Amino acid sequence: MEHNATMQRSAATASPSALAPMNAGSLPWYVVYVKSRHEFIAYDDLQRRGIVAFLPLVMKCSQWKDRKKRVEFPLFPGYVFVQLPPQGGTQLTVLQARGVVAFIAFGRGAPAPVEPEEIKSLRLMIESGKEIDLYPDMKTGTRVRIKNGPLQNAEGIVCKREHEYTFHVNIELLGRSVAVAISAQDLEAA
Repeated sequence: MEHNATMQRSAATASPSALAPMNAGSLPWYVVYVKSRHEFIAYDDLQRRGIVAFLPLVMKCSQWKDRKKRVEFPLFPGYVFVQLPPQGGTQLTVLQARGVVAFIAFGRGAPAPVEPEEIKSLRLMIESGKEIDLYPDMKTGTRVRIKNGPLQNAEGIVCKREHEYTFHVNIELLGRSVAVAISAQDLEAA
């Protein structure tokens, strides 16, 4: 039951009016790493604690054996953005939230701030309503693994990017190359 309530509350985060306030010039943004599949739980708890949080969501088609359904997923699985002062006790409050593991930092230093322009651009992309998705860096020569369909777990090398979402993957068998056109959503970095 709690899961359904969380999904309903998270739907509001996708609407432009419910996104985090655009006062990006006043306080810096940071990224926190959260436990696997705890993005909505961490987001809700951060909001409850009075922390300005931003969880970018995208709609994806999920397929079960008997049906397909459009479901909201975090654009960056495992991460939530938070806005807070660089010093002070709010960092501890963030780390005490359910599901939060750590701040993203370079080395053993302080949490690394995110450029305000990046948050603004991300918000604009989400508010546009255009279909967006996150793919690993798939340039020609990138080694990939097919994660869905009849070729699941086959590994190969991206040999050509046909258009925005289709790649030709070269799979070597018995000293010969076989190329197949495949959607980017079915690929992951190997």
